[in-house]
Amino acid sequence: MPLWTCETCGAQFPPGKAPPAACPVCEDERQFVGWKGQSWLTREALTQAHGIVGRDDLGLIGIGLEPAFAIGQRALLVPQGDGCVMWDCIPLATDDAIRYVASLGGLKAIAVSHPHYYGAVADWSDTFGGVPIYLHADDRAFVTRPHHAIVHWTGDRHPISEDVLLLRTGGHFAGATMLHWARGADGRGALLAGDVAQVTMDRRFVSFMYSYPNYIPLNAAAVRRIADTIAPLAFDRIYGAWWGRNIADGAKAAFEASVARYLAAIG
Repeated sequence: MPLWTCETCGAQFPPGKAPPAACPVCEDERQFVGWKGQSWLTREALTQAHGIVGRDDLGLIGIGLEPAFAIGQRALLVPQGDGCVMWDCIPLATDDAIRYVASLGGLKAIAVSHPHYYGAVADWSDTFGGVPIYLHADDRAFVTRPHHAIVHWTGDRHPISEDVLLLRTGGHFAGATMLHWARGADGRGALLAGDVAQVTMDRRFVSFMYSYPNYIPLNAAAVRRIADTIAPLAFDRIYGAWWGRNIADGAKAAFEASVARYLAAIG
């Protein structure tokens, strides 16, 4: 039976003769059902229509679908001595992309910032021997394809290795997560923020939203909580959720200025 992928958000669902009746990710107020109604692609159809490209994105290798699909994010591969940590995920795993990631050392773990980027986490985990998939337990209701490798971690901090730390900041989702890579940016530290803190188009600031497509801003208390969670960390670079949406240096000062600017704007 085919695996089904939501054409609007890229969430993957379990095998079935027919597609699911609805997508809970799209029906949530942070996302949307496509204007022509809910639509689905089988994994095979998605593979025929899209490939996966891998390339450098400010010192980290990223992989993403081409042409762009659904939300259009790219995943990042954080190198470790025993494989890479895949940060965020994409809706597809092709043979060529799997070989490419294997050539970089394979995967030791997958971690995802929030449900809009769960994508094909089960396929990627299975391909590399069932590596753990770290999803925050506060967002477990949005898991569309349950899998034995999913680790629903709890609390506010979860180390994956000596230099990779997951932090539940909340905000965009209750379990919204960022990844701190202590050895990133040539040892100055890097924050992989997804769009929990969205790198703006001028790449000088970040901003915050409860829903991007539906233009619902995040409240002041949530932004202050994000800022307080990030404050103890050392980092000089921020990686966003899309190709090139990064702050190359001076990122901690930019983050602090962004928080102040945002709070002044909504206050």
